[in-house]
Amino acid sequence: MLGWTLVFLIIALIAGLLGFGGIAGAATGIAKIIFFVFVVLLLLSLVSRALRGRPPKA
Repeated sequence: MLGWTLVFLIIALIAGLLGFGGIAGAATGIAKIIFFVFVVLLLLSLVSRALRGRPPKA
């Protein structure tokens, strides 16, 4: 998921350099949304792992 964020960020940078402002803005918005979804999923994963802990050994 973080890879997709980097792809859209690179598309936004290239589009911005070539003068395509609309495409650059859209790609930047998509990159931001994907990045924040990634951060939320990462935090949920860390919290769930911390709450589960280690299973007891037999």
